Formats: sequence, structure tokens, C-alpha cells
Amino acid sequence: MARDYYGLLGVAKNATDQEIKRAYRKLARELHPDVNPDEAAQARFRDVSTAYEVLSDPERRRIVDMGGDPLENGGGAGGFSGAGFGGLGDVFEAFFGGMNASGGQRKPRGRVQPGADSLLRTRLSLAECAVGVTKHLTVDTAILCDLCHGAGTNGNSKPVRCETCGGAGEVQSVQRSFLGQVLTSRPCPTCRGAGETIPDPCNKCGGDGRVRARREIAAPIPAGVANGMRVRLAAQGEVGPGGGHAGDLYVEVVEQPHDVFVRDGDDLHCTIRVPMVDAALGTTVVIDTILDGPTELTITPGTQPGEVSVLRGHGMPKLRSGARGDLLAHLEIVVPAKLDGKQNELLRKYKGLRERDRAEVVSAQSEHNSGLFARLRASFSGR
Repeated sequence: MARDYYGLLGVAKNATDQEIKRAYRKLARELHPDVNPDEAAQARFRDVSTAYEVLSDPERRRIVDMGGDPLENGGGAGGFSGAGFGGLGDVFEAFFGGMNASGGQRKPRGRVQPGADSLLRTRLSLAECAVGVTKHLTVDTAILCDLCHGAGTNGNSKPVRCETCGGAGEVQSVQRSFLGQVLTSRPCPTCRGAGETIPDPCNKCGGDGRVRARREIAAPIPAGVANGMRVRLAAQGEVGPGGGHAGDLYVEVVEQPHDVFVRDGDDLHCTIRVPMVDAALGTTVVIDTILDGPTELTITPGTQPGEVSVLRGHGMPKLRSGARGDLLAHLEIVVPAKLDGKQNELLRKYKGLRERDRAEVVSAQSEHNSGLFARLRASFSGR
């Protein structure tokens, strides 16, 4: 039966070569015999090494993916001597990271590096979120040095190879440890890993190829954005060291509360206080909506407390879509707290005309099924 090489390393079958290598490094640090003398750990280390040897070889991995075992027919016993495995160099890399996969030194990273992304927050009113707006923002970032244009040098001078590391970008040293003499590498302190230095740096940027500056930019905010959303402005972030390609600028929306409307996704909610008589007889209310201006809402006769009237398509626009959400008006029936003599008399006459109306106690279950809660459910489910 074919061994589960992926399971031995704890990676998925679609794992990349880099993921397989990282998994092996992690296990090698835990299981290497010089670190963990336990016999079970040593046995597992041999299995892990074999799995890495197999999966790091494209041909052997293809056999594994087809359900076979490339080592069943004398393909090798695993460990440090098989094809596709770099020997102790890979173990040293797992512990110290000083070599690449072939056992050689890493290449210098170079002076020119990509820039970092930047984040800026801007406050928007509900109306600005609804219609979209162009915000003129002040940004403080690193920009390309206009004197050396990113070269970092003064005049016609040129960078030279670093004398400390010989252009390698890193320096090596031999240290004694429980493994014996171990070769370790670290970035060159003189050139900081670039492999070259600038003997005559630019007078303005000091050799960095960039300077910090404050500038104004126009950020187009699309209609329908909501609190916490970010708008990406490509190449408007930090210019990289050595004049490297600028990162992106992200403008994060901070939506301000509205005096009347509460936003819920693409829907808007508001509360309308309706006098008792208007709720009984019916009326119309004018709502000053965000996008459509004054809009009439019809209050039907016999409206009950807590009912919700819906104005379809009068909410917020859906981002990158022509559709819009709804406006939901929550109706609050207002009962007068004080009556003068004439009003009291009129209401008593009205009560005499409706002798069957009596205060009564109903079960909560009955109210849940047929009263206010049912009407609320119907209002929302009908959307």
C-alpha cells in the first residue's frame, strides 16, 4: 500500500513546493536527532525526510499523485542521500535559513524595492454615500526624488559593489553549537542586503531614491459605499526604496450617522409618529428622502401601532448596480396625553357609538400569531 507522503508532512495534495518546504522545515526543527533524542522522534524524522525527498522531486510526486509509491520498487530508502534532496544543506537551511535550495547563497535583494500600501480614512455623510462623491484628500507619503529620479546618486556617480559582502548582500560566519560548527548567514550590515553601496549619495534623498512629501489627490468614491468599505487607488501609496514601484492607497469610508435615517445594508429605516386620529382615518405623510427628495407615504385607515410601511426602491443604491434598496417607515401611533373638555366630550360620544370595544386580556401566543408580531413578519417577508 502506497504511503501517505502528504500526510507525513501535514500538507494538502495541492500544496505548492514552497508550502511543502515550509512544512518540512518546521518538522525538521522539532524532530532532528540533535534536537530531539527520542527514538520515536528519530523514526518520524526519517519518515518526514523521505516524504520531503519524494514530494520535492516532480517525477516522484507525479507517481504519488497517480496513487503509486516511487520507493516501493527500490527507488531509495529516503533520508539525506536520495535524489532531489539537498543533504545536510537543507537541514541547515531549515534551522538557519542561510542557503537557497541548491545550497548556494541567496542573491542580493537589490536597491530597488516595491513600495508599501497606504491607508487613509475619510468621513462621508449618508447623502455622499448615496450619490457618490470625489473627495480631495491630503496624503503624506514617500514620493520619487525629483533630483536623482530614484537613482539615489549625486550627479553622474554610480553605485559600487559592497566591499563588506562582495556584492552578495549577506555575510556569513561560522559558529559553534550543539550541532558542531555551523555556517550562518545574515544581511550585510553595510549595504543592508542590497549588494551595493552609494559612495556619493543624492543631496536631497540621501541615497534612498525617495523623499516624503504632502500632496493633494482626488479620490472618486462610488455611489453605494458603506461604512468600513475601502476604495483602492492604484500606485498612489508609498514609493519604494530606490524609486521602486509605488504601492496602492486605500481610502476607507467612515459613514456618519444621519438625523432621520438608519442604514441597514441597502435599506433605510425611519420612524414616523402618526396621531391617533390620522391612524384611524388614514392620511399621507411627506418624507424628505435621500435621493428622491420629498416623497408621499400613504397611511392607510386603521393603521395599528408598530406597522411598517415600505417604499420600494427608495433606499440606498446597490454598489456597482442600478438597483436600490427600500425605505421602511416604522409607524408609531401617538395617543394624546391630555384632553380639554370639548375633546373629552367628543371622545366619549365616539366611545358610545362603539359599545363593543372593550379592553381585554389576550394570550401572548394569540398576539404572536395574529397581532403586532404577525404584521411585522408579514411586512418584512413581503419584501
